[in-house]
Amino acid sequence: MMRADVFSPEQRSAAMRAVKSADTHPERIVRKAVCEIGFQRRYRLHGTGLPGKPDLVFAPMRKAIFVHGCFWHGHACKRGARAPKDNAGYWSTKIARNRDRDAAALATLAQSGWAALVVWECELREAAALKQELRRFLSS
Repeated sequence: MMRADVFSPEQRSAAMRAVKSADTHPERIVRKAVCEIGFQRRYRLHGTGLPGKPDLVFAPMRKAIFVHGCFWHGHACKRGARAPKDNAGYWSTKIARNRDRDAAALATLAQSGWAALVVWECELREAAALKQELRRFLSS
């Protein structure tokens, strides 16, 4: 059963436009952690020339980091597994397309000799574990 939207089409459109794809709070948390472990000034933001436009690109090391929102990219955690009740068909299709696109980007990067790390939004709660994972990835 589909419920009526509580917003007008103009209000809904404005709300969806406000959802950012760059410089998000989770992305800023990862950038801060990268700096704290000693990799400041070694990366570029939003690698437009690479598949999937990674959020952080360490070109000399051929490494890329993606910061994914659990809902938008269909993570298996509690937040990512939550299915919207309204317009469920649209959202399940959209998230499936996002997952397919993410997998294709990671595969293309790997074929090009790049290493990629996906950091999920739900993993940002544990700062020590995040820093350890970033250090392991960037130091290897």
